[in-house]
Amino acid sequence: MTTLLEPSDTLPRPASVVSPLRGAAAGVVSGALALGIGELAGSAVAPVPGPVTAVANRVVDSAPTWFVNFGKDVFGLADKPALMIGTTLISLLFAALFGLAARRQPAAAVLGFVAFGAIGATAIGTDVQGGWGHALWISAAAVIAGIASLRLVLDRSTGGGDRVVDRSSTASPTNPPVGRRSFLGAAGVVGGGAVAAGLGARALRSRSNVEDARAAAADTVRATGSDAAAVVNADVAQVAASEVAATPGITPFVVPADQFYRIDTALLVPQVDPATWGLTIKGLVDREVSYGYDELVARATTVEAVTLSCVSNQIGGSLVGNAVWKGVPLRDLLDEAGVRPEATQIKSTSVDGWDCGFPTEAAYDGRTALVAIAMNDEPLPVLHGFPARLVVSGLYGYVSATKWLSSIELTTWEDFDGYWIPRGWAKEGPIKTQSRIDTPRDGALKPGLVPIAGVAWAPNIGIERVEVRIDRGDWIETTLGESLGANAWRQWVHYWEATPGRHMIEVRATDTTGIPQTEEVTPVAPDGASGLHLIVVEVTEA
Repeated sequence: MTTLLEPSDTLPRPASVVSPLRGAAAGVVSGALALGIGELAGSAVAPVPGPVTAVANRVVDSAPTWFVNFGKDVFGLADKPALMIGTTLISLLFAALFGLAARRQPAAAVLGFVAFGAIGATAIGTDVQGGWGHALWISAAAVIAGIASLRLVLDRSTGGGDRVVDRSSTASPTNPPVGRRSFLGAAGVVGGGAVAAGLGARALRSRSNVEDARAAAADTVRATGSDAAAVVNADVAQVAASEVAATPGITPFVVPADQFYRIDTALLVPQVDPATWGLTIKGLVDREVSYGYDELVARATTVEAVTLSCVSNQIGGSLVGNAVWKGVPLRDLLDEAGVRPEATQIKSTSVDGWDCGFPTEAAYDGRTALVAIAMNDEPLPVLHGFPARLVVSGLYGYVSATKWLSSIELTTWEDFDGYWIPRGWAKEGPIKTQSRIDTPRDGALKPGLVPIAGVAWAPNIGIERVEVRIDRGDWIETTLGESLGANAWRQWVHYWEATPGRHMIEVRATDTTGIPQTEEVTPVAPDGASGLHLIVVEVTEA
C-alpha cells in the first residue's frame, strides 16, 4: 500500500468541488437550525414569538382577502398549521439557495442569512407580543446559528479535515469516501440540533402557559354567581334529559369547551397572567376606568346560554356552538365610564392586537352582551380567551367576540373599522337564521324509521319552528327540543320512514318573528352564508 501526499491533499479543497446536492442539503439543515434557535430564543422569553411565528403573523395581517379565503377553503380549521408549515418550507427553500451560493460565494450565503434575520427581526419587533428589545437578539442568535452551521457542514463536505488520501482504497457503499462520511455526520449533527431546538421551544412554551393560574381561579369563578348558575344549569339538565336531546347523533345542547369551535388569527395563543392583566374602558367616555381580573370575577353574576357563530360558517358547517357564559354585563361597565352621546361604536382589542367593532346600541338594546370570565361554569379556557372575552348575542364573532380582551374604546362608526372590514367583510354582522342536519349524514341508510335531527339558531330572536322536506315534497314540521331563551339554539327531530332509493333531505328554520330561513344561496363573504342545508342519502336493503 502506498500513501501519496500532494499539495492539494494538505489543504481543504476549494468550495467549488462541493456538489450542488450537498450544498443545498447543507443550506436546508443550517436553515432548520437557524429557525429552531430563533423559536427557542423566543420561547425563552415567552410569549414572545420566534421568527417563523412572527413572519406568519405578518402574513396573516397583510394577506389580501383572496389569499385568506383560499387558505380557509383549502385547509379549513388547519389553516394556521398550514401557514406555519408553508412559512417554514419557504424559509428552508431559500436556505437551500444560500447553501448553493456558498459553494462559490460564501459571502452571498452570509448576506442571505443576514437578510432573513432582518426580516425576522422586523416581524418580531412589530408584533404586539414581541418588541424590538427581543427582536434583535432573537434574530441575531438565529443568524449566527445558521451561518456557523452552514460553514461547518460545507467544510466537512470538502474533506477539509482529511489531509491524507489513500490512493489504493476504493469507495463503496460500505466504505464511502471520507468527505461523504464527514458531510453526513455534520449534517446529522446540525439537523439533530434543529430538532432539539424545536422540541425545546415547544417545551418552554408549555411551561410558560397560564393553566395553573386558570386552575387556581376555578373555585372562585364557580362560587361567584352560583345561584344564577344553578338555575341555568338545572334548565340545561332538563333540556339534556328531553327525548329530542337524546336522539343519537344530535349535537349536545351545550357544547363542551374542548369541542367548541375556535376561529381567530392567533398563531401564538396569548398566555395572559390574570394577576397582571387589566381591562381598560376609554375613548369617548366621561372617565377612563380599569378593572382587574379579581374585580370582574367578583361581579360576574350574569349567566346566560348563548349561541355563537363564525361568519365563515358554511351552510351545515360546524363553526357554531352553544355554551353557558358567565360574566359582567357590558352595559354596567360602560355606564361606570359614562358613554358620551357621540359614541356610536364599541371597539374592542385583544392583547395580541386583533380588534373589532359593533354599534354601541348593541350594549343597550336588551340583548346579552357580557365581559365573560367563564364558559360552562369553568374559567374561560386559554384557547377561548382567558382571562376575559366579549360575548354579544346575535352578532358574528368577527365584529364582536374579542378573546384575550385588553381594552374597550368608545368611538364613532365612521372613525374605526375592525380587523376584518378592510379585508372585504361587512361592517355590520348580524347572525342569520340557520339550521343544520346532524343526523343522518350523507351516505347509506337502511330502510325503516330513521331520525332526522339537528339544531337551529337565530340568536337574539329565537326559533319558532323547524321543518324538513324530503325529495322536494311538502315541508313537514319537526318536534322542537326545549327552549332556553332566544339566544340559545334549539334541537329538533323528525322520524322518517325511509324507503329504498336515493333521497334528498332539506331543513329550514323560522324565527319568532315568523320569517323563514331564506333559500337563496350566498357565500360566507361578506356577511355570512345563506341557503338551506341539504343532504343526500341512499337507502338500501343490504
